[in-house]
Amino acid sequence: MTDHPANPAAASPHIPVLLHEVIDALAPQDGGVYVDGTFGAGGYTRAILEAADCRVWGIDRDPAAIERGRALAEQFPGRLEIVEGCFGDMDRLLAERGVAGVDGVALDIGVSSPQIDEPERGFSFRFDGPLDMRMGRSGPTAADVVNHASEAELADIFYHYGEERMARRVARAIVAARLTAPIERTRQLAELIRSVVPKGKGDAIDSATRSFQGLRIHVNDELGELRRGLAAAESLLKAPGGRLAVVSFHSLEDREVKTFLKDRSSPPAAPSRHTPVAAATAHIPSFRLLGRKPVGPSEAEARQNPRARSARLRAAERTAAPMFPASGKEAA
Repeated sequence: MTDHPANPAAASPHIPVLLHEVIDALAPQDGGVYVDGTFGAGGYTRAILEAADCRVWGIDRDPAAIERGRALAEQFPGRLEIVEGCFGDMDRLLAERGVAGVDGVALDIGVSSPQIDEPERGFSFRFDGPLDMRMGRSGPTAADVVNHASEAELADIFYHYGEERMARRVARAIVAARLTAPIERTRQLAELIRSVVPKGKGDAIDSATRSFQGLRIHVNDELGELRRGLAAAESLLKAPGGRLAVVSFHSLEDREVKTFLKDRSSPPAAPSRHTPVAAATAHIPSFRLLGRKPVGPSEAEARQNPRARSARLRAAERTAAPMFPASGKEAA
């Protein structure tokens, strides 16, 4: 078992989710090279660097995370490199810096605690702030989408990404409200959603939660980014024994990870005399699952950190097979 920092949360105001389990899955080794593709507050990166005498590439599209990363890099001279960009591009970003392969990749999917806790980022309806929700510097804001997308487009966003059963009702209310005045604040949108989505009896979550989730996922193309990131990780983990650890927080993300790893770890179909040899060998599994089921938080962690309650970790080890032929940007 990997040794863990005595108090992994002590150096960060935010508690990394499933930290010990992620480090166990990655099993950092001295001399290894690792990628924290969703650097955030740097919790996983710090733990990796403390677990072994290795190097880490921290990637994040959030400028605020990049600033935090530079401060952390000063504590680990020559061992931590921070790169601004999307983790779906990690293979290209590292190739541009002379890195062709790594020994492990960690991904913590979705919005980070610092982003939620900063009202000006517009991710949360717990605080009033501008309706932004962008993880990076560019692209349309949530306000742009809410005020300009058609009713049908909004309904699709809330239904498919937020799993909101009353998506059409929410979309209709937004389109009607924006005729009077643009919707530009998180509280403004949340109150509008609550007015048309009644809170069910015994429902523990706010009525606006699902619609906010759907809007955030759409604004940041989070599922597309996840697909690209998984393929990029496969590309970077060239050597047998490389580890991939992915933490997700809701069913849409977990389904993407589960499907990817199932495809990559499934044995080839029984050969047939009609199957060309090249076609048969092309489907040799590129990953071996580290556990048949996802790992969730302990009762103690769930009590200490409510954000961890829905977290699921799936991990896999790279095999000697070549990169699965269906991976890559074109398959995202």
